[in-house]
Amino acid sequence: MRWIIAIYLIFLGCADKMEPRIDFTPPEYVQELPSKEEDYNQPNPGSLFGRGKNPLFSDRKAMKVNDVLTVIIDETTNSSSTTQKSLTKANQVALGGGLFTGTGVSALNSATNITFQNQSDSSYSGSGSAVRQEKFTTTITARVVKILNNGNYFIDGTKELLVNGEKQILKVSGVISPYNITANNEINSKYISDAKIEYITEGELEQGTKRGWLARFFDTIWPF
Repeated sequence: MRWIIAIYLIFLGCADKMEPRIDFTPPEYVQELPSKEEDYNQPNPGSLFGRGKNPLFSDRKAMKVNDVLTVIIDETTNSSSTTQKSLTKANQVALGGGLFTGTGVSALNSATNITFQNQSDSSYSGSGSAVRQEKFTTTITARVVKILNNGNYFIDGTKELLVNGEKQILKVSGVISPYNITANNEINSKYISDAKIEYITEGELEQGTKRGWLARFFDTIWPF
């Protein structure tokens, strides 16, 4: 009984490794760069704008750690490929023989003259084409996790929806420049560097359309 459980756990572990995953750990340079130090106590005499945590005259855009902004995810991918192959091969072999003679032996009759000829032709022509287009559009609110010393922001956001027993999870992370944030405190996903976007669905529908772990395991080791 124990060995059955052990085999089951091994298969289960192998099946889990087959699942595609996205590592949302920040890039190394984000972790290595120090955070920007803010100083709100600098004197600013004569200015109407002032400084501080909540300046009166300023854009309502994300400027500090834990500030939020809206990420507009609008990703479109297009791919097209066309292949064409043509092969032609011709082969011709000819063998001709004269009269057989030998020392001390008279010449054989001319009927013994041997002639062999072979000719073969082969040709192959094939073509194929594939066109693929995908589009994903949605919005998510992300949080400024870290402000790098060069002024860029590392953002991270997660959104979970539960609709009719189906759980939808959307995650996004990456590095942005504050100059790409609009006056509405929004940024398009095309301006995110090292962007990582993940959208998954959990529930009965997802389980019903997903192959069993044992079938997926044998698919990975089946050589044919």
